[in-house]
Amino acid sequence: MTATLATDRSPEGSTERTSAADGTPRRPSLSPSRAADFKSCPLLYRFRTIDRLPEKKSRAAVRGTLVHAVLEKLYDLPQPHRTVDAARELIAPAWEELRQEEGIEELFATEDGAETGTGGLEAWLASAGTLVENYFALEDPTRIQPSGREELIEVTLPDGLLLRGYVDRLDVAPTGAIRVVDYKTGAVPREAFEAKALFQMKFYALVLWRTRGVVAAQLKLLYLGDGDALTYAPDEAELVRFERTLQAIWTAIERAVATGDFRANKSRLCNWCDHQALCPAFGGTPPPFPAEAAAQAGWRTTLPVTPV
Repeated sequence: MTATLATDRSPEGSTERTSAADGTPRRPSLSPSRAADFKSCPLLYRFRTIDRLPEKKSRAAVRGTLVHAVLEKLYDLPQPHRTVDAARELIAPAWEELRQEEGIEELFATEDGAETGTGGLEAWLASAGTLVENYFALEDPTRIQPSGREELIEVTLPDGLLLRGYVDRLDVAPTGAIRVVDYKTGAVPREAFEAKALFQMKFYALVLWRTRGVVAAQLKLLYLGDGDALTYAPDEAELVRFERTLQAIWTAIERAVATGDFRANKSRLCNWCDHQALCPAFGGTPPPFPAEAAAQAGWRTTLPVTPV
């Protein structure tokens, strides 16, 4: 799977820590995307979570956001009206809303700032429409009534670790059985990469089990790029093991924050990284570790704290 296949709408997609309901800073937390960042490259985790360095938007990522918005809005319609034609009609208003965000318009301009021809944008919107249409080959939305969409789920584990993330869709059967559904705009991964794809879903299943006391009956990844699906049924023992995995990741993160030691891990994913100029693996030098900002955000660090 490449870095452009998933869209991250979790609260830490742009910032790892948001404010709580009372306006106080939320303590450090872990999400599927940030856990995956640390596993793949601790330095990338630091740049995104501690330094909060800006990253360029890509057409592929924005298209994923657009498709997710359309599928979310589709379920606002009465069940009989959730048709392919209705979904197509949702694309234009969803795009008009999305393009108001900073940096989106620039993706459809030439290097000198002049607007591209309408064919470029039209082709891009058509590709989003194809992904939306592919969804209907995987599910019949007229037969589904979600329990939750784009739903924030979170839990504090007994050791104090806060887990947070957004679930694309939650379905709850009359029997109480839970299905967790996630939309992907790429193709279904090869068997060797299935475990990596399911990491995010097991994260959600763990949070739901800890908050609701029910193990999800099915984790379902819908790959709109090729109209295929990946499903999995976890069990309680597996979720216990997965919880230990997350706790180990978090221990490593806390150790790295305390010492400021975030190592770069060079891999094929570096081809999609915006931070190569600051990465030692590419001859760059990271900025000084922002110990003051880390401390203010609730991290424990042994490094000297100086104003940033």
